[in-house]
Amino acid sequence: MKFALFSHIAWPEGTNQRQIIEQTTEEVQHGESLGFHSAWFAEHHFSRYGIGSSSLMIAGAIAVQTKTIRLGTAVLVPPLHNPIRLAEDTATVDLISNGRLDVGFGRGSAAYEYTGYDIDQSASQGMFRESINTIQALWTTPDYSHDGRHYSVNHATLVPSPVQRPHPPIYIAATRTQATLEFVVSTGHPLIIGVVLNTADALDLCRLFVTMSKESGHNVPMSDIPFFRYFYVAETEEQARIDAKVALDWNLDMIGWRRTFTEGSEVGLNLADWRGAVNYTPPDFEHLYNQRVVMGTPGQVVAQIKDLQAQGIEYFGCNFAFGGMPHDKIMRSMELFSKEVMPHFS
Repeated sequence: MKFALFSHIAWPEGTNQRQIIEQTTEEVQHGESLGFHSAWFAEHHFSRYGIGSSSLMIAGAIAVQTKTIRLGTAVLVPPLHNPIRLAEDTATVDLISNGRLDVGFGRGSAAYEYTGYDIDQSASQGMFRESINTIQALWTTPDYSHDGRHYSVNHATLVPSPVQRPHPPIYIAATRTQATLEFVVSTGHPLIIGVVLNTADALDLCRLFVTMSKESGHNVPMSDIPFFRYFYVAETEEQARIDAKVALDWNLDMIGWRRTFTEGSEVGLNLADWRGAVNYTPPDFEHLYNQRVVMGTPGQVVAQIKDLQAQGIEYFGCNFAFGGMPHDKIMRSMELFSKEVMPHFS
């Protein structure tokens, strides 16, 4: 089984952005030394939920401070970018990392991110598809031209070219939109599963994708799907729950708060004020603990991951760094994971 790291690179109130980037880098370096296969970073804009608005720049910076761990985007949001620029930037990070880049794409979800870019979110499905196809063509086709509905390319030869041939691996996110899932299947690239779905629903989506992929003739197996979960391991279940609750509550509160914005964002506002103003009821921790996270003692998380493995998951992503979880706790949890969990899957 392959194990990965994942982070939104959260920026809770009272924390320092520069320190967050430094700590994220240390966590990836630590993950490399512990044998993690890859580290993935989300793209979000205008929000404390995550400061990885330029996730490829973060991946490039970490690439020069690591040697073997793969670096992934989970996910880039193509409609918010020019596809030529994304093709160039991804190829550049692939070159800097000597072929260690994995490229995950997704449509995103926050309306205000599209509004901030002055892009019509209702057109995102078409832009998403056309952009991914254009990027892949630019990676592989010299003197490429394209005259599409949303984008045009005029005799462009990509420089630099990616190290990986024919191009960096592509993964595409889908959650509840059937049209997006059908597009993922049509490309022959693997699905990627984020932390936003309950585990049972995420597994159902994986099974549906595998069935549709087989019917399409691409036959992408479930073992190729990166499957990310909120994750934390501690010496006792009580300690895991105590450590996780504040960070997990903040993370889920931010998700709920972000959905209330169609323009602007929550930056500069107070989360506690929002909770009070809307008579806010926090997400039920017990439900999340049972439905959306892999968490507990080493023995408990081994059992949970083995259950996922029995259902076909062979690429498991650990979101240790959720909701501003303190850096020292993340590092200790990673260390415990490497010593007490990883050996059960070697």
